[in-house]
Amino acid sequence: MNQALHNDLQNLEQLLQNTLSQGVDYLQQLNELPTSVNQSITDQLPLPLTGSGGTSTLAEFTSRYEKLMVASAGPRYWGFVTGGTTPAAIMGDILATIYDQNTQTAKGHGDLSGAIELETINMLLELFELPSNTFLGGFVTGATMSNFTCLGVARQWIGKELGFDAAKEGIQQPIKVLAAVPHSSSIKAIAMLGLGSSNISFVNTIDPSRESMDVAALESQIEQLNGAPFILISSGGTVNTVDYDDMQAIAQLKKKHNFWWHIDAAFGGFAVLSEQHKHLLKGWELADSITIDGHKWLNVPYESAFFFTRKEHAKLQIETFQNSNAPYLGDPLENFNFLNFLPENSRRFKALATWFTLKAYGKSGYEEIVTRNIAQAQRLGNFIDSTDEFRLLAPTRLNTVCFTLNETLSDKLDTFLDVLNGRGKVFMTPTVFNKTKGIRAALVNWRTTDEDVELVEKELLEVINLI
Repeated sequence: MNQALHNDLQNLEQLLQNTLSQGVDYLQQLNELPTSVNQSITDQLPLPLTGSGGTSTLAEFTSRYEKLMVASAGPRYWGFVTGGTTPAAIMGDILATIYDQNTQTAKGHGDLSGAIELETINMLLELFELPSNTFLGGFVTGATMSNFTCLGVARQWIGKELGFDAAKEGIQQPIKVLAAVPHSSSIKAIAMLGLGSSNISFVNTIDPSRESMDVAALESQIEQLNGAPFILISSGGTVNTVDYDDMQAIAQLKKKHNFWWHIDAAFGGFAVLSEQHKHLLKGWELADSITIDGHKWLNVPYESAFFFTRKEHAKLQIETFQNSNAPYLGDPLENFNFLNFLPENSRRFKALATWFTLKAYGKSGYEEIVTRNIAQAQRLGNFIDSTDEFRLLAPTRLNTVCFTLNETLSDKLDTFLDVLNGRGKVFMTPTVFNKTKGIRAALVNWRTTDEDVELVEKELLEVINLI
């Protein structure tokens, strides 16, 4: 055995304790750490011929890189839609690394990680108030792969409706996809599936200032298809303004027309945990497939999302993703194996972090996080609306505040955001809404307090007076 590797094996407990201690120090300081850094890595070092072992490598990482780690899991990182990691989720993720299971089978010989993933999916269905006897699900790396998985099955369904097997024969004729304001990950999935991202037929929104689909316009476009099957991608919370398509109206259309209904609810699906907002998702239980991202509002580590697809489509899902050239895996319908239901063959035990956090905090714990973040976003939105320097670009519907500078300051927007982010107290991202450049603040972190929002309000006013 390599000497450095042998030494690390003998010293494994101390190595892990040192590493964990460093990680705990980081987490305990997270609220005060900067949300951005101005440094960059310039000293790219070559691969060593002889390794130095774990202790020396940890020391090198600490000296060269640790201070460059931004508080992206902290309470004031409001860029993109980035959650943190709950204590229990960290526990589960550490154990997932240690156990290093390749999560595939759910019963029979082999490890139990597949069975734990099934249990976790069932708990998630309960969390989102979706019928467990209707949906199956699984974990993938992010919303992009969740959308890819769902739309891959949709491609297989529509191929069968049109008389061909898309998985085996390829796409034999154009497949219609309708959407109003699809997320970029859905468009990317459409491209990867060979459906052609430029072939999406866009449906008008109910108003130029809204991102919600005009259902009357949708029905008009459906009627123009003369009964041809199609895929509908609807929004369970858009990125800019967290607008929702009318789920109940689409559910009624589903009873009259032949289409695959996919809902991208990457973070907006968590609205079901708010009594005030759960009506936005009423009817979503009739969808064929749903995307939700775990590393957003569920606050589990990155590379964690999941999909829900209807059990009635299980055969189509297997046709799409089965390992048909691996007879040793057995009959995919009789022997459930995740690698026959989703894109990856090799899969990390990523469900364990979610299992831990759901068990640790329960439904009421997540209701509290969601309700608190929504109230904090509402507070920030009201603050923006009360100032002379800023203005909202859209109402604060859920957890995202979309705003810009007033007209006399609009030419300073880029400078303002650069200075704001550069100070390291809060991080926000640029956007464009309704042809106007703006800024987005998305609140989905379990650590965020009202004091954090107050700090950011003061920071906004300080920075606007600096530029």
